[in-house]
Amino acid sequence: MILDVLENAYRYAALNKGFAQAFEFLLRPDLKGLPVGRYELDGERIYAMVSKDPGRKKEDAQLEAHQRYIDIQLVLAGTDDMGWKPGSLCKRPSGEYDRQKDMQFFADKPDAWLSTKSGAFAIFFPEDAHMPLISPGQIHKVVVKVAV
Repeated sequence: MILDVLENAYRYAALNKGFAQAFEFLLRPDLKGLPVGRYELDGERIYAMVSKDPGRKKEDAQLEAHQRYIDIQLVLAGTDDMGWKPGSLCKRPSGEYDRQKDMQFFADKPDAWLSTKSGAFAIFFPEDAHMPLISPGQIHKVVVKVAV
């Protein structure tokens, strides 16, 4: 898991061959004005989802983890208090892994909370369980999915 601000994005391009293209999209000057929806950057290998969602309470959310994609979650407006826990320590799965959605939910509680404000991003690797969209207000964000 990585938490940083967008101005430092260049530091992470070498971690995955898709990160340079992902951060190029996240650095677009018109990013905040893009309509909600999906944007294909490299087919199914790299794509972005722009969303404006109401925040949830911690008790109404579950940790999630992915096996095939890395999440780069950039907050554009609002604050997303994302939960985090090492996936290896998650012991309470809520159902089976959904291969089509690349999603596994867990009823475990996060070990840490990341107060992610506008202009900050978090990178969650497959070994990171995370709980996004925790906020009393609306969150405008972009999630770029980069194939492992």
